[in-house]
Amino acid sequence: MTVVPHTVNRLVIEVAGSFDEFRARFEEAVPQIDPSAIPDFVERRAPWDEVVAAAAEAAPHGFLIYWTAAATELMALAGDRGSCVSYLMGNHTIAERMYRHDPAVMLYAPLRAAIYTDVDGRVRFAIDQPSTVFDSSGTPEITEVGYELDKKIAALLTALDAPAPDVLGAASRDRSHE
Repeated sequence: MTVVPHTVNRLVIEVAGSFDEFRARFEEAVPQIDPSAIPDFVERRAPWDEVVAAAAEAAPHGFLIYWTAAATELMALAGDRGSCVSYLMGNHTIAERMYRHDPAVMLYAPLRAAIYTDVDGRVRFAIDQPSTVFDSSGTPEITEVGYELDKKIAALLTALDAPAPDVLGAASRDRSHE
């Protein structure tokens, strides 16, 4: 048995616009994966370079949505007024670059993200910083992909007109001095 303690940075970013507006922008920038794509690739035993090319074409910012859960309507039954939708987002071709070193990375890939309104009605986007999540593997190659994902998250936030926390770039800069 192994116990792996680790610290994760949760990034909570206030975003402009309404919940519905930001959700629509996010889902346009991070499209839902075609549910037939992966079974089709597996059934045909498609070459990996075809899978990589299809993911690159489908994910304009490097990420796809694999799963969505909208909690708003269900929680409203209890009288809650907040809005929330959570996602599993990622890219299977990026995940493979970690998986080859340790399949246990699938505990955190795809990444979890949420768009919600806080108790004061502000719209927030939350995600755990990938480099801090994947660093727990103890494998430098996996951690490096985590830093790459930090940069992709920063670029996505910028594309969504949302502030990108400095920590998303600082992690890779700090490592360059090691």
